[in-house]
This record gives sequence, structure tokens and C-alpha cells, in this order.
Amino acid sequence: MRDYELMFIATPELNEEQLNATMAKVSQFITAGGGEVVKTDVWGKRKLAYPIKAFREGQYVLVQCKLDPKQADEVERSLRLSEEIMRHLLIRLSEE
Repeated sequence: MRDYELMFIATPELNEEQLNATMAKVSQFITAGGGEVVKTDVWGKRKLAYPIKAFREGQYVLVQCKLDPKQADEVERSLRLSEEIMRHLLIRLSEE
């Protein structure tokens, strides 16, 4: 298992309850294949540098997790299919 960091931007129209449900869904994507969520940090609503899907704001969430490298592609595919997530970035942290 390797350390990964996932940043995703959810649509700004989600209320707190819906955002928590989205974060639970992302956690389920990670744990479904044997991964582990280490830490979740909600940055809140922020202005975007450019419009995405006609939105000028987005709700930023940072997730630190441990994944099997083979599972990372499946997590990214699930994130692309999610309606609430406008953008995401999954990166592997260096092993220093």
C-alpha cells in the first residue's frame, strides 16, 4: 500500500449534509478495494480560477489515504462518474 493524496472539488450547491454524503461516498470508493482513509480535511467553499460547469465556486476537500497502486485507477474512474465532483486530482506521495 502506498500513500496518496486526493483533492476534489464538489459543486457549491451542496449543503453540509450532502457534502458529508459525498465525502462518505469517496471514502467508500477508497475502502471498497482494501484502501484506507487516513485523514479528511474540508477546506470549504472557495472561488475558482476559471468557471467549471458554469460554477464560479467549489467546495474543496483533501483526503489522505493508503491505496494499492492497482486500485488507484478504479478510484479515479469512480470519481469521474460522480455527479457531485467537478474536478479531482489523485497523486502518489513520495516515499522518503
